Amino acid sequence: MQLEVLDNPEAVARRAAAIVAEWALAAVGARGRFVFAVSGGQTPWLMLRTLAAGDLPWDKVHIVQVDERIAVAGDPQRNLTHLRESLRDQILLPPWQIYPMPVESRDLIRGAVDYAATLCELAGTPPVLDLVHLGLGADGHTASLLPDDPVLKIADQDVALSGPREGHCRMTLTLPVLNRARHILWIVTGAEKAEMLKRLSLADRSIPAGCVRQTDALAVVDRAAAALLVAGSGARSA
Repeated sequence: MQLEVLDNPEAVARRAAAIVAEWALAAVGARGRFVFAVSGGQTPWLMLRTLAAGDLPWDKVHIVQVDERIAVAGDPQRNLTHLRESLRDQILLPPWQIYPMPVESRDLIRGAVDYAATLCELAGTPPVLDLVHLGLGADGHTASLLPDDPVLKIADQDVALSGPREGHCRMTLTLPVLNRARHILWIVTGAEKAEMLKRLSLADRSIPAGCVRQTDALAVVDRAAAALLVAGSGARSA
C-alpha cells in the first residue's frame, strides 16, 4: 500500500478528489464507465463536493455504496443523505446513477442479494469495481466490517448485514468484493486514527481493515493520522 501524507483534512480531500478524477477518466477510456464505491465520513463528503465541481464525464459515472445504516430515508446518519447533499450541485450526474443500498426493505437479507445483483449488472460477474473508497475507524473497522463480526468470514457473498454498532445494524460490501476492486483509496484523518493507521500500514490482519488487500491501494492521510508511522513505511509527504 502506498501512503501520501498531507497537512490537514482539507488537503487530503482535494488530493483524493484529484486521484478519483484521474482513475475515473482512465476507467471511462478503458471500459466506457466508472463504477465507484463510496464510504461515509466528513472528509469524503468534502472530497465529493470538490469532485462535483470538476469536469468529469458524469454520464458515465456510477456510484454505489460501500455500506449503509439500517434507517429510514433522509435520516441524518444515513450515508446516502450526505452523498446526495455532497453531489447536489452536480446536475450532470443522473440521479439514477447513484445506487442506494436497499436498507428500507422489509426483507433485508433479500435486499443484500438484490444489491449484489446490481453490482453484477454494473461491473460484471463477479463484480470488479473500478475504485473503492474506504475509511478507517479508531477500532480498526472499515466499511461496516466490524471487529469480531461474523461478516468478516464471509467468502461467498458480496453484500451482507453486519452489526449492530452505535444503535444500527448495517448493510455492507464484504471482503471478497472489496479485494477484487481495481483500485482502493483509503482516506484517513485525525489523531484518533493514528494507531490503526500504523496497524493498517503493516497489514495487521487482526483488525478488519488489515484484511483488505494492499496491492493497488493508496492511503491519503493527514499528518495527525500519520503520527505513528515509522520511517521507511513508504509514506510520502505531499
